[in-house]
Amino acid sequence: METDPVVSHTDPTSAELSAYYAKRAPYYDAVYFKPERRADISFLRSHLPSRLRQKSVLEVACGTGFWTQYIAAETLRMVSSDATAEPLELARMRPGVDRVRFVQANAYALPAELGVFDAAFAGLWFSHVPIGSRLAFLHSLHARLRPGARVLFMDNNTVQLRDFPITVSDAEGNTYQYRTLRDGSVHRVLKNFPTEGELRELLSSHARRIEFRSLDNFWLLEYELNSAAN
Repeated sequence: METDPVVSHTDPTSAELSAYYAKRAPYYDAVYFKPERRADISFLRSHLPSRLRQKSVLEVACGTGFWTQYIAAETLRMVSSDATAEPLELARMRPGVDRVRFVQANAYALPAELGVFDAAFAGLWFSHVPIGSRLAFLHSLHARLRPGARVLFMDNNTVQLRDFPITVSDAEGNTYQYRTLRDGSVHRVLKNFPTEGELRELLSSHARRIEFRSLDNFWLLEYELNSAAN
């Protein structure tokens, strides 16, 4: 495995990640329809909305809005944000999202204008957060949440490595995959795989009632924000 020098990844709109998801946006949903993921997706399509029912919800890194369309109908209010314009345009065309406010925003600097929420969701996002920027992301997110807010993160587990092995790492411990898109372009994508222990330690001073669940292809984390969290 190659080793790269540490690079600052404080901005999710980095050229690498933004270019990759802009090009992949038109067919991004294919990731959810792999046969081996069918059971997990079916479970998440009902579980996520049920945990966010009757709440004001901030969604981070909504992408093409695959999860937005299922969650939105159950919420009191929903704002869905993403750093890249192309997937946001597709998200706005989803069925059942008429009441959703879509905003292009940096996950590490979520603007106060978004409002304050009593729940948050980020699907397939946390794995793209550099290790050194995890606290910055949490501070940004928690600043937009009320004390006691419910937070759900969902992401790939290491089963994904069968399709996209790690080929590069840096001195900070971040890991990267090379992915080839349908147009033949090859992109280096930051993709970390935090363990349950790492997630619990990271959230130990911010959260209570931390629950971790491992599915066949994904992990699911839920917690409540401490009154003093920031």
